[in-house]
Amino acid sequence: MAYQNLNDEDEVLFKPIYETGRGFYVLVAILVAIFLFGLGCYIRQLILGLGVTGMDEPVTWAFYIVDFVFFIGISHAGTLISAILRLSKAEWRRPITRMAEVITGIVLAIGGLHPIIDLGRPDRILHLFERGRLQSPLLWDVTSVTAYFTASTIYLYLPLIPDIALLRDRGGKLQNFYKILAWGYQGTAKQKHTLERAISILMVMVIPIAISVHTIIAWIFSMTLQPGWHSTIFGPYFVVGAIYSGIAALLIVMIVFRKAYHFEDYLKEIHFQYLGTLLLIMSLLWTYFTFAEYLTAFYGHEPEEMRVFLYKFTGGYAPFFWLMVFCNFLLPIIILSNRKLKKLPGILVASIGVVIGMWLERLIIVIPTLANPRLPYPTGIYIPSVTEISIFAAALSAFALGFMGFSKLFPLISIWEIKEGRLQSVHEVSKRLREYLPGHPEEKQVEASVKAEI
Repeated sequence: MAYQNLNDEDEVLFKPIYETGRGFYVLVAILVAIFLFGLGCYIRQLILGLGVTGMDEPVTWAFYIVDFVFFIGISHAGTLISAILRLSKAEWRRPITRMAEVITGIVLAIGGLHPIIDLGRPDRILHLFERGRLQSPLLWDVTSVTAYFTASTIYLYLPLIPDIALLRDRGGKLQNFYKILAWGYQGTAKQKHTLERAISILMVMVIPIAISVHTIIAWIFSMTLQPGWHSTIFGPYFVVGAIYSGIAALLIVMIVFRKAYHFEDYLKEIHFQYLGTLLLIMSLLWTYFTFAEYLTAFYGHEPEEMRVFLYKFTGGYAPFFWLMVFCNFLLPIIILSNRKLKKLPGILVASIGVVIGMWLERLIIVIPTLANPRLPYPTGIYIPSVTEISIFAAALSAFALGFMGFSKLFPLISIWEIKEGRLQSVHEVSKRLREYLPGHPEEKQVEASVKAEI
């Protein structure tokens, strides 16, 4: 057992690293089995070709591209939300940012692999680098995702350094590993200033990069003339949907690990209330963009557009469409606008519903258009194969394994930020209030009430 400082008030944040229960290993074994089965299915696909999938003419994009857009969308939970909260100096962000940033790093790696999985011959991805054309949105996509992954990984690592130094100083089997990653960090005033400046620069850079990523993914669709895709609203529509699904994924992860690792003193009810309110706002924004998109298509009444429109509303994909509307609009509105239901169980149900609904949204964008192209083909039929479903399950298990593995190496809640918040936040918030509020004859009383509330 490694050295543990039992007098540390944040000792509970170190426990997941040094203590592992039997349930952890059982869950890991199940997830590894799912992942290996999916990996086996992919190897079989490599050997036999894409014929083992449900893809065929005219539906040549299916589960893999749906999952690609879905996972890249969830990545907006992390770096983007974290950067915005840091920039706005929201003090309640401190226990949340690390988990959000970890989500980004893991799902970007998983999502970025899906276009390669979608290729019958993965080596053809090299053609983008060897013979890529600037006119191709696919080249823009590879460039933006690579830039986002690089920026997000660095943005995750930099705030980790002070906590890695704490782990290094505690000793244990992995001390040399932490010593390398800590880069000689000792917490001096100069080091703190340099680190904070680097984080500040990155959080400003990462916001436009994150927005550009999902905008460019939307352009892969909207730059074509396919019915249902050729829309100027697709860029912001995809960004809103990405942030929406990202917040829901973050809430699920927070609730699960709060319960599993006993983080109740850090992830409090107020954090879920704030994020739940943000989820409700994003639900309304998503509904507005969805309504605007379909109203425009219906009003124009072009034959090719209406063919796709009716296929979604009353045709073969109607059950998926109306389930999407229920999960993304009705369910969050019912739960998150009701104080009695807006508790942890209700927020969890709403978040799971949103994640399911946003996956369905990507499915509804991709398949109906390809099944009903402008060319005079009969309506295509797509039924996912066991191979595609297994690889999707493997991707989900890889996400869970990645997050669990991270929790065994590093604190899921930023310890140094929590400590800094206790020492500085009350003073800084009080100072900010005095700067923009009118003078008060009982200023000390105001400051005392602010301290009590925080």
